[in-house]
Amino acid sequence: MKKTNSRLALAAISLFLGIILSIQFKTVSKTVGDGVLPTQRAQQLALELKKAQEERDVAAKALDEAESKINQYEKGEADNNIYAENLYKDLEKYRMLAGYTDLEGPGVVLEIQEPPADVQFGEEYSIIDDLDLILQTISVLNAAEAEAISINDQRYTTFTEIEKAGDLIEVNGVTISSPIVIKAIGDPQKLESALALKRGIVWTLEYYDYIVHLTQEKNIEIPKYRKLVEFIYSKPVEEVAN
Repeated sequence: MKKTNSRLALAAISLFLGIILSIQFKTVSKTVGDGVLPTQRAQQLALELKKAQEERDVAAKALDEAESKINQYEKGEADNNIYAENLYKDLEKYRMLAGYTDLEGPGVVLEIQEPPADVQFGEEYSIIDDLDLILQTISVLNAAEAEAISINDQRYTTFTEIEKAGDLIEVNGVTISSPIVIKAIGDPQKLESALALKRGIVWTLEYYDYIVHLTQEKNIEIPKYRKLVEFIYSKPVEEVAN
C-alpha cells in the first residue's frame, strides 16, 4: 500500500510539472508568434515566467520529498523482511554504481589552476585547451579503483559527457570553468600514488606550468548524477530456461 501511494505521488508530481511546462509553452507561443512583444505584455510574460519557475521549484522540492519517502518505505519494508532487506541492499549498491546516490568517504582532491600568464613566450593558455589532461586524470583515478569521481561537483559516470564549449568546458551539460577541482573517493594513499607517479598526471600538469594542489581528505562529499537516462533501444536479454 505504501509503495502504491508513493508511486501515485510521483505520478501526480510528474503530471503537475508537465502541465506547468505546457502552459508556459502555450503562453510564449501566443505572445511571440508575430515576433513583436509590447513592453506591457513583455512585463506580464516575465511575471508569468517567474511564477512558473517558482511553481516548478516547489514541484521539484515535492519530488525530492517523495523520493525520500520512497526510500523510507523501502527501508521500512526491509526492516520487516530478510528477503526485502537483501533486495534493498542490492538496490542501494546499484544506485551507488550508477551514480544516483550522494556519497561521502575518504579520498583525494586535485585542484588544477591556470599557469601564470607570462609563461610560454607570454602566451596565455588554459586547462580548457588541455581537455585530454582532464580525461587522463579520470582514467588514472578509475585505474586506481576510485569508487566515485566528480569534476567541479559534477558527478562522473559512464553516461557523463565532457566536451569543450568555447572557452569553457561542459560536464553533464553543465558549464564549468577553471580552476578544475577533481574529487575522488577511495583509498587515499592509492589514489594519491597513482596521480603523483613519476612522470604521471601531476608531473605532466606541472611540466606545462599548471598550479597543482593534491591532498588527501578524510571525508569527501560527491553529489549524485542528476540527469535522467532513458533506455530507448536497449532492453534486458531474456534468459532461456535449459
